[in-house]
Amino acid sequence: MPDQHTAADGRRSKAVARPATVLKLFLPSALGILIFFVPVTIAGNTTILLDHMVTGARTLLGDLSGFYALALIVAGAAYPLIKGYWNRSLTERIFSVLKIAGVAAALMAMTGWGPGFLHEPDMLPFLFERLVIPVGLIVPIGAVFLALLISYGLLELIGVLLQPIMRPVWRTPGRSAIDAVASFVGSYSIGLLITNRVYQAGQYSAREAAIIATGFSTVSATFMIIVARTLDLMSVWNLYFWLTLAITFIVTAVTVRLPPLSRMDDSKPDGEPEAVPGKRLATAWRTGLEVAERAPGLHRSVALNVREGLVMAISILPSIMSVGLLGLLLAKYTPLFEWLGWLFYPFVAIWGLEDGAALAQASAAGLAEMFLPALLMAEAEFVARFAAGVVSVSGVLFFSASIPCILSTSIPLSVARIVAVWFMRVALSLLLAVPAGYLALALSGG
Repeated sequence: MPDQHTAADGRRSKAVARPATVLKLFLPSALGILIFFVPVTIAGNTTILLDHMVTGARTLLGDLSGFYALALIVAGAAYPLIKGYWNRSLTERIFSVLKIAGVAAALMAMTGWGPGFLHEPDMLPFLFERLVIPVGLIVPIGAVFLALLISYGLLELIGVLLQPIMRPVWRTPGRSAIDAVASFVGSYSIGLLITNRVYQAGQYSAREAAIIATGFSTVSATFMIIVARTLDLMSVWNLYFWLTLAITFIVTAVTVRLPPLSRMDDSKPDGEPEAVPGKRLATAWRTGLEVAERAPGLHRSVALNVREGLVMAISILPSIMSVGLLGLLLAKYTPLFEWLGWLFYPFVAIWGLEDGAALAQASAAGLAEMFLPALLMAEAEFVARFAAGVVSVSGVLFFSASIPCILSTSIPLSVARIVAVWFMRVALSLLLAVPAGYLALALSGG
């Protein structure tokens, strides 16, 4: 019997490793890497191809880009009402109201109607032109090419290779490696959906699910491009992306060892130890090929990702418009983030950064909306801009989107626990992001 199984496995491996399957694994993945990570110079502007595409789309749309963004915001406010889930919970009701407020804010931005202080250059015009329109373009366009990275076996291959380090470093099962990488290059909403399903199936403990939700489910690579564009960091995109990824995961390795995460229940029905049969590299290769073999055609993957990208765009744009505006108003006209920012100042002050106080206060504003640190630090010097860009992503948790997503899952995380984790993440991120900014400055020849 074992010999028969071995022979069957051998035949299966040979079948899976057909040249067409190998090409299906490598060609889309390589093209996805090219589009997301390889800088190309076009018309004197050096940036990644996805950024060139977004710039081209906005140029092509011209003045219509504002109407396009407005249409997405209106669709996003109507979506919960049409689907009937707007009153499913208190969180849903609050965000349904905020989305309708986002429509009003977008209309004011488009028409110039409303109080004069809302139309100052650093308020509605800045939010709508620098953030909302680019996000409305980059999420659907990025979704097209994200299919190349996430649908053809590359993530699964990487996940198997990362299994040996997940438990000792991040205290999560090996299977969470795929979840972690998918969240970082895909989206926090997809990542949280996967995490919640695995948790409900009993394959993650409460602590493991909470670690993944608060430590890995950050914004996607496409959103990072918006942060980099806002902060004028596209010239150092690869440095920014990889250093941010490293800092995000280092911070997670620390927070899992501190309360409240360290004290959460770690029992689960499915407590069997994980094992990867055979040699790890061979297993990773076989797993990647098996996923590529089962993967749908490119047109189906692209269609699915575009649909998900559009749903994501309409879901987040109204909240970004309303919560983002509220955050900008609080930052400019109240001392709230100034007071909160002083709690983070010691973590910046040790590096002697000139814009340290402003960076600490901008980082505090990230609790409301992850883009606020980038918006508030857009005119700062390079190291402060770089650090703000890192903290925007590595903070992971913010009230305009990711926190409501977590609260809508079965993962037992209260608002108090989430805010405690956010505080630790921002403090640790600042401690690492400022020297990372100096390193990026040195490596870029600045």
